[in-house]
Amino acid sequence: MGTMNDEGANKDLKGRTLEFALRIIRLCSALPRDGAIDVISRQIVRCGTSVGAQYREAHRARSNAEFISKLECVTQELEETMY
Repeated sequence: MGTMNDEGANKDLKGRTLEFALRIIRLCSALPRDGAIDVISRQIVRCGTSVGAQYREAHRARSNAEFISKLECVTQELEETMY
C-alpha cells in the first residue's frame, strides 16, 4: 500500500508490535497469581497482543478508508492496554 519507504516503516511496526506483545506476555507472566490480578492480566494480554494482529489486518484493507478505520481499532487496543 505505498512506497518502499512505507514498506520499511511497515516492517518496523510489524516488529515493534510483535515485541510489544512479547513484552506484555512477559509482564503478565511475572505478576503474582491472584484473582483480581488474573482477570486484569488476561485482559491486558488480550488487548496487548491484539495490537499487532489488527495492525497486520489493516494492511489487507481494500481502500484507504478501510485502512484508516482498521488503524483506529489498533489505537483503541493500545489505549485499552495502557489503561
